[in-house]
Amino acid sequence: MSSGLTDAPTKPEGRQAPRRRRRWLWWLVAALTTVVLLVAATVTGAVIRLNGNVKHIEVPDEELGARPVKVATRALNVLVVGSDQRGGKNAKYGKFPGERTDTIMLAHISPKRDNAMVVSFPRDSMVQLPECKAKPGLTGQRAHLGMINESFNSGGITCTWKTIETLTGIHIDHFVKVDFTGFKDMVDAVGGVEVCVPEPIRDKKALLTLPAGRQTLKGEQALGYVRARYSLGDGSDIGRIQRQQMFIASMIKKVMSGETLTDPARLFGFLDAATKSVTTDPALTPVVMKDLATSAQGLAAGQIHFITTPWRYSVTYPGRVEWVEPQSRKLFQIVAKDTAVKGSGIKGGQNKVSRSKIQVEVRNGTARKGLGSLVAVQLEERGYHIAKIADAPRKPYPRTTIAYSPNGAAAAPTLTRDVLQSTGLFVRRASTSRLVLTVGDDWKGLKPLKQDDLDSLKGFDATHDSCAGA
Repeated sequence: MSSGLTDAPTKPEGRQAPRRRRRWLWWLVAALTTVVLLVAATVTGAVIRLNGNVKHIEVPDEELGARPVKVATRALNVLVVGSDQRGGKNAKYGKFPGERTDTIMLAHISPKRDNAMVVSFPRDSMVQLPECKAKPGLTGQRAHLGMINESFNSGGITCTWKTIETLTGIHIDHFVKVDFTGFKDMVDAVGGVEVCVPEPIRDKKALLTLPAGRQTLKGEQALGYVRARYSLGDGSDIGRIQRQQMFIASMIKKVMSGETLTDPARLFGFLDAATKSVTTDPALTPVVMKDLATSAQGLAAGQIHFITTPWRYSVTYPGRVEWVEPQSRKLFQIVAKDTAVKGSGIKGGQNKVSRSKIQVEVRNGTARKGLGSLVAVQLEERGYHIAKIADAPRKPYPRTTIAYSPNGAAAAPTLTRDVLQSTGLFVRRASTSRLVLTVGDDWKGLKPLKQDDLDSLKGFDATHDSCAGA
């Protein structure tokens, strides 16, 4: 049976998940790399000197209410939020009043400073929000079910801190708020960041034109790349978040390489750009930064792991997502107790490629309209990266097939284990290392996840190759 993989795909199906408004996520890169450098920079004197660039906001302990107990006493948990403020230099990207956050993360640094885990919370998550006190310029927040990023808009960083502690049971030690204006300078300071572009990009909204292939992006190009949404992958916001995480991994790999750390001028330039863009709590002092830098000198890029809180699209609230239980609760317990380094399932022990490292192209080989998009949503919810959704070049396909090139062979068993039927036809004639799933008339869906399945939490580390699976 021919797989049809050598034929040009037809026009992609319309995606069933509701479209969301534009996010401004590029400052996420600045947030994470700033945290990592404050923890891992070997030039501690430079960190202290550059601390003068950092602004501070007090977070009153009494406004946080009843707080989680600190279980792993020497671990460090840093709340990272991005500030999308459109005044001054930011006005060129579109004006609106006030300050917003579209991405919230928690950076967990192990007690021995030999591992770091970064947990992302999807900004469209519907969660139970706690009550927060009103402040000058902020309305405050009543306890209700709402989007997780409402807390920042209503009560500022203190309310966001309280919200994350309430939802996760993780004791937070510090916060870092980052404005995206320093993003381009940070990218240029390290000589650009390498990415892999599977197909040519021509995105008018992001003002971005790029050829296909592996390439190094400088300031404006990098900004356009992390802004782009509809011209890349499946056009979803989750897909863009996944791409952003891979960009961060590539940037951290560059920052923590000898190319940067052994070049005082380049390292200072990066730290200068980064620290000018951040605001922290007053307790994140030069002494704390120096101690962190000293204790974390051996932290390697491969020991920094990226994970997204398990989620699914909400049926009750279209356009929003909900957290999947009990997987989310288990993830938060792992962070709070610092058990990940002991083989919790996030980093341990199975000889298979995790879903978060696999890119899948979904093709509908049936007459059922929208089936390709439905399958793509289900795979995306499990952590797969959806590279494209299309109709098969010919129909019908009586049997579901998974095709891949030799480079993608290692990833195929992971997807195979998730597919309900066990008689798929596997061929090796795809031209890229991404997996090509063609949904046939025999499609029965995906196997139910086991309650103890933590594979979707595994994420990837900062040595992740952005071209892998492209």
